Amino acid sequence: MALCTGILHPTCNRLNSDMTEPNPSGNPGSEENVPPALAESSQGAIKSEASAKPAPTDAGMPDGWERATLETLALAALTEQRQARRWRNGIRLAWLAFLVALVWLGMDRGAGTADTSTPHTALVKIEGEIASGSEASAELIVSAMRGAFEDKGAQAVVLLINSPGGSPVQAGIINDEIHRLKALHHKPVYAVVEETCASAAYYIAVGADKIFVDKASVVGSIGVLMDGFGFTGLMDKLGIERRLMTAGENKGFMDPFSPQTEKQRVFAQAMLDQIHQQFIDVVKKGRGDRLKETPETFSGLFWTGQQAIDKGLADQLGNLDYVAREVVKAEDLVDYTRKDNVAERLVKRFGAAIGEGSVHALRLAPTLR
Repeated sequence: MALCTGILHPTCNRLNSDMTEPNPSGNPGSEENVPPALAESSQGAIKSEASAKPAPTDAGMPDGWERATLETLALAALTEQRQARRWRNGIRLAWLAFLVALVWLGMDRGAGTADTSTPHTALVKIEGEIASGSEASAELIVSAMRGAFEDKGAQAVVLLINSPGGSPVQAGIINDEIHRLKALHHKPVYAVVEETCASAAYYIAVGADKIFVDKASVVGSIGVLMDGFGFTGLMDKLGIERRLMTAGENKGFMDPFSPQTEKQRVFAQAMLDQIHQQFIDVVKKGRGDRLKETPETFSGLFWTGQQAIDKGLADQLGNLDYVAREVVKAEDLVDYTRKDNVAERLVKRFGAAIGEGSVHALRLAPTLR
């Protein structure tokens, strides 16, 4: 075996020739005959050849598996990030759509959406207590009536009433607006009573040209009341002292925890009588010669629909469909009633309504109806 080449030092060439000659001892290639320097050189060459060989790969694993694994992990992480981003964007879009719908519904006051260009009967509903802030408030009713009167397709306006009454102020505003709109647009107005048309509701109804009732409807209650509570006797029994300080002799007038003087009672009664007389004047003006007045007419009593017709408080029997078909001659109905929007209803239902109901239930101050 040659360990040196011809290009090396001549000494190395002599070693090569010595190694090719027969060994006199009969042991060719024996390590004892190899010079120490040559042995060390041979071992270094062998180690260099061994280190130059590539390291064997893991058993059964193809080349480049590490790169493939890293790519797979990177793709999985990227996919997860995309899914999370899509969820966030989806939730944001859903909230945006909800807010847009809420705003749109908030702008919608519940007016009729039917075709108003063709001849039809305009409908305005008056339901529940007539009071500021309610669905039968003057603000909403007057706005609905204006829309109905201004519509050229409306042949007449029908007030569909089902109310036990309420504020004389709100009723007076609606009654005055009925007369103004009739004179301005020259359209007839009919009141149709369903269950009840009492007190302030009848105050509104007498502004119509005719009042139609069911034979079992409740009509009338032409009167005014102011109610409240007095706890002075109970407070005396319980040993509770009311400490009320006022600037003005009658500033604590109608305070439920303070005694009522005769002077204050007379004053309150005079005020009620004046409002009652206003109510009477409105009824007489609206009913005219049709009213058959008796001592009980303005006493606060109420009657059935048939009795109301007999007393001249109503004109004839009839429901909404009958009036639209037989009186107005326009069977198509378009509802112009304004109502609280969705946002307002949610607030009232889940928040304000609870507090409002509690205050209303515990209200001690007198109310005028």
